[in-house]
Parts: sequence; structure tokens; C-alpha cells
Amino acid sequence: MALLLLTGCSALRLGYSNGPQLAWWWLDGYVDFSSEQAPQVKAALAQWFEWHRKTQLPEAATLLASAAVQVGEPTTAAAVCRWQQVLAEQLDPAVERALQHGADLLPGQGEPQFRHLEQRYAKSNAEMRADFAQAAPAERLKASIERAIERSEMLYGKLDEPQRRIIVAGVTASPFDADGWLAEIERRQRETLQTLRRLTAEKADRDQRLTALRALAEGYQNSSSPTYRAYRARLTDHNCALAAQVHNATTPAQRASARDKLKGWEADVRSLVAQRPEGG
Repeated sequence: MALLLLTGCSALRLGYSNGPQLAWWWLDGYVDFSSEQAPQVKAALAQWFEWHRKTQLPEAATLLASAAVQVGEPTTAAAVCRWQQVLAEQLDPAVERALQHGADLLPGQGEPQFRHLEQRYAKSNAEMRADFAQAAPAERLKASIERAIERSEMLYGKLDEPQRRIIVAGVTASPFDADGWLAEIERRQRETLQTLRRLTAEKADRDQRLTALRALAEGYQNSSSPTYRAYRARLTDHNCALAAQVHNATTPAQRASARDKLKGWEADVRSLVAQRPEGG
């Protein structure tokens, strides 16, 4: 959803309207469902998107409306972090709903799916390492700076040279540790595979499956490693401060552009809320 919002209104409408099919392609790419499993998974995805459209998109529209008002004013690091927390909390019901479906679907999965998931994890990790953990420090920093500028320009439009210098300085001073981040991702992936294999081997009942899946989801939000949690806290504080600094350096025209984009996204989300599902 966040990625769709950042790509613009037409992509948001098209992407969300085709959400069940796009989600199926993505999920099947990771799990490789059998022909027997596919109908149940597709039905669950359709149910999730319909629930999300009715219950979660109205809240998303309200948040976008609020953001469109606030983007015109100066901000602080604390305010940016509060927004980040609000957005994270809004994701909680969607994750819980997905876990409910996952608990129902898990008994139909087996070792062929888990081996495919393991291979897909390895491919994804190699891609992320190439994008985020280049061997040469200068190349790694350059890529990080380019990503940060691109994300800022998605909202504010073209940045001038002084604004870009703020981003360069902020990214250069960032505590972001690509190697540590990727190591944490790989650890979570191993834990996910171990949990899925254990649940199927033990023929766990639905309550046991759901509890285990919730624990996995919690682990993705809050690492079991105190060292990694402390690192994440430092990174979050740094990023909130940098986002506030960049915002406060924007011009009235750039903030107006950001406001218009947010209002356009809000209008698109509201149109999706009113949209009748196919066959409805």
C-alpha cells in the first residue's frame, strides 16, 4: 500500500483494483502453490482485499487528509516519529487479518513449498545485498544518497542543491548498517522456515498456528536481539530528524506540491472505498 501511494494516483487505482491478482503473483513467486492449493489461496486474497477496502481504506483516507494539512507547516523530529508510529499502528489490523488467513492456509502447505520459499529467500537476499551492501563503501553511500533523494522528490518534487546537501550530510552520518540489517532479515527468514516446518510436522491446531504466526510477525516488528533493537531505535531517531530537516528546508511551492499529491492520493483512496468489487 505504501509503495502504491508513492507511485501516484493512477498506479494506486490500478494496483489496488488488481490487488488480489498482483498479490497472488507475488505470493506464488515465493511459495509456488500447487494447483490444488491455488483456489483456496486466491479466495483468501480476495477476501482480505475486500475487507481491507471496506474497513482500512477509510482510515487511510483520513490520514492522508490530515497529512495534506500538516505538510504545509514546519515539523519536528518528534512529529515525524509520531507519524511513523501512527502508520505502523494502522498496519496492525491488516497484518492480523492476514495472519488469520495464513493460519487457515498453512495445513495445506508442505516441504515443496518450504524449499521453494527457502530458494526465493536466497534470491531476494542476493538482490538486496547488491542494492544495499555494495562492497565499495563509496558505492554503498552513493546508492543510499540516491535512494533518499528519490524518495524525497516523490513527495516534494525536484530538490535544489542546498536541499540535496542536507540529504547527503544526513545519509553520510546515518547509523544505517546494511550488513547488520541483512543479517537480521536472514535470521528472521530462518526462524520463519523453522516455525512453518515445525507447525506442519506437529499438525498444530489453528490456535497453535495463529499464535506461532503472531510471534513471527511480532519478531519482524520488534527483534528478539536487544542489540538490534537499540540499533533500530538510533536509526529511527536519526531518520526522523533528517526527514524533519529536509521538510523544513522545502519551499512553499514544494510544500504545495506535496499537499496536492497527498490530496490526490486521498481522493483516489476514497474512490476505491466507493468502488464495488467485481461481481458485486
